[in-house]
Order: sequence, then structure tokens, then C-alpha cells
Amino acid sequence: MTTETILEPDLPIVDPHHHLWDRRSFSADPNGPIQHGFEHVGRVAPRYMFEELLADATSGHNVIATVFVDCGAFYRADGPEAYKSVGETEFVNGVAARSASGIYGPFRACAGIVSNVGLQANGARAKPILEAHIAAGNGRFRGIRNGAAYDADPAVLGPLGHFPPGLYLSDKFREGYRTLGELGLSFDAWLLEPQLPDVIDLARTFPDIPMVLDHVGTPLGLGVYKGTHQERFAGWRENIRELAKSDNVVVKLGGLAMVFPNLPLFMRDPAPSSEELAVEWKPYIETCIEAFGPSRCMFESNFPVDLCGATYPVLWNAFKRIAAGYSKDEKTAMFSGTATKFYKLDL
Repeated sequence: MTTETILEPDLPIVDPHHHLWDRRSFSADPNGPIQHGFEHVGRVAPRYMFEELLADATSGHNVIATVFVDCGAFYRADGPEAYKSVGETEFVNGVAARSASGIYGPFRACAGIVSNVGLQANGARAKPILEAHIAAGNGRFRGIRNGAAYDADPAVLGPLGHFPPGLYLSDKFREGYRTLGELGLSFDAWLLEPQLPDVIDLARTFPDIPMVLDHVGTPLGLGVYKGTHQERFAGWRENIRELAKSDNVVVKLGGLAMVFPNLPLFMRDPAPSSEELAVEWKPYIETCIEAFGPSRCMFESNFPVDLCGATYPVLWNAFKRIAAGYSKDEKTAMFSGTATKFYKLDL
């Protein structure tokens, strides 16, 4: 395990993307995009609950709050199928209340909650389900994530390949998507780099619905994409620049330690340093910052998934190295301000 001195330890961080799970809690609902497929990745924790999150958040960096993002865990065992995902919001709100008690210090876990509602399955009927999430979140529910990751090569997603092609373009999905605007909710978009035109179209069609692109659009390095990072970079960059033209969209800077990008340092033994990770991730992250501007960018841990690439202290050190040349105000935006504003956090 790589240990490092914490850089800029006083810089406030809002981590806008992490999960909580006990592998036994995973739902069989295919709309939960991070629930399967990591069994082969030894560093991904089978259990990541409040205790593990608290240990990471207090391991040196000044993490003041987090946003939970859906992972298909802790769904209700009983009741109508469409409402089972409300169980995840109920569970996470309990974690948030535990943290908000103050007995664990000033850190506020799960200050915002992003869960899942199957828009494609429910269409316009999604509205009452969303309202149930709002009620369960006790003021913390901010929106949903519907994954749309698809590729024709089964080696790219493996067990995660549950979504149909063109999900974000379908009429039924968009019927449900409209209800987000009616309720003032945001949308986390997760799909793969070749699918970016789909999210560009969705953002333009619904300019009043706040959207965040997860994981810099998930560049690929598996299956037919293995070894093609350099030749595919220009196309990815063009799509990022095109998406940035939609003012309702912000971007999460992270997720590059997942299996899907399969970058050269992924799962290396010995684990890479923050200096090495900063060099590898910088082209993707700087492209996003240049396209969106710091005020529309937020660094994310994507933990515990990105534990495949770095410990929590090393990961945030890598981000701080990438951001070293930016002004104090720009750093504040990318490490806490954009996330606080986008997710309407009461901090």
C-alpha cells in the first residue's frame, strides 16, 4: 500500500460520488448499474459502509461532506417492484442522519442522495416513485442516476451489460426524464465514451434539467478497445467539448481507476504514486476542465470502486497535483463549490 504526505490538507472537499454497500444487499434489479461485475477485482471491498467511508474521509484530507450515488444496494425486499429502489434512499438517509448527529465529528456523510428510478420501465409513471424517494430522503434526496452503459462487445462490460443500446434516446425513457424537471431534480448520466452523442442529445433536448456526466464519460480500454486510448482520445475530446456547450451540464472528474478505462496503471503492483496517477489522468481531466471551466467541474472519488487504482489519500493527492496550477477560487469550485451548488447541499 502506498502511503503519502497529504497535500493541501486544509482544502475543503465535498466528495460528490461514492457508494455504500454490503454485497449481500445487492438488488437483482438491472437498473442498479454498479451492483455486479467487480468480483474479479480483488481490491473492491465486499463491504463499504459508514465505518469504512468515515475512515477514508478522515484519513488526512479535509473532506467535509459527501454525496451518495446509487449502486443497487439495500432495495426493499417486499412491495411493488417499481418502489423497491426507495429502500436504498431510506437506508442512506439513515446513514446521513447518523453522521449528522455530530458524534463522529463535523464530517457530513451523504449530505446529498442520488438513487435510482427506472425511467425506461416506468415512463411518465415515474413521478410518484420519485416523490416517494423525496419523502424517504428527508430533505437530502437530490436526483437519480440511470445507467445506460452498452457496448456490442460483451468483453467491455461483462456482467454489467444489462442496458439496451440508445436508452437515453428512447421515447419511454424521456417520458420519465421529463418528470425530473417537474420535481426540480437532477440527473447523473453514466454511459461509455462511444455513447456520448446520446447524452449530448439528451442534454440539448431538456436544457432545464441539471445533468452531471459521471466519470469523464468513461473512456474505454477493454475488449475491442484495448490499446486504443491514444487513437480514440481525439473523438472523446470532441464529444466532451460538444457536451460542454449545454450550460445545464457539469462533469465529474474521476472514475479513471475503474476497470473500463483499463489504463496502464490500473491494478498495478506495486500501487502507483499520486505523481504517476496525475500524469496518467491529466489529459482526460484537463480536457474536461478546459471544456467546462472549473465552475462546472467536480472531482470525485468513486469509492470504493476506484480503490482498484489508489487509496483514498493517494487518489485525492493525485487530483490536487493535477489542479496545482489553478487559482484558489478555481480549486474551491472543483473540490467543493461545484458539488455543493449542483446538489444544493446545506453545509
